[in-house]
Amino acid sequence: MPPDTTQLSQAAYDRLKAEYDDLTTRGRIDIARKIETARELGDLSENGDYHAAKEEQGKMQGRILHLQAILENHEIVDTASGGTVAPGSIVTIRYEGDDDTERYLLGSIEERHDDLDVMSPGSPLGEALVGHVAGDVVSYETPTGATLNVELVAVE
Repeated sequence: MPPDTTQLSQAAYDRLKAEYDDLTTRGRIDIARKIETARELGDLSENGDYHAAKEEQGKMQGRILHLQAILENHEIVDTASGGTVAPGSIVTIRYEGDDDTERYLLGSIEERHDDLDVMSPGSPLGEALVGHVAGDVVSYETPTGATLNVELVAVE
């Protein structure tokens, strides 16, 4: 898999595709109307509505390009892992020596849902967790070179 490929569940792909389709049709029409309405107000150099609409247009175009890149370079992954950590899994982990647990969604930031933080499967911890099951203790090396042990408490 090329490094710029984004792993997505089918549900996330469908949601991103719908957002892309909406932004490239209705979104562009709406922003063009806002810009035209603001232009009719007169002097563009001091027209706050015009500048706000142009800024909104720029942000929307940035989101369109981001979505387009994801949709062109994606891989649909099966999130039904049967208890084994895979992209799309929700993992509960506990760091060695710590009593508290942490829950993460393992996947692309575009997969985010609920109030879970997202962990990339390509991160050092994400790579170490993939393929393991609840009860396993996994070691991984941090970017600073330290080795940490993590207990995989649960996989959903």
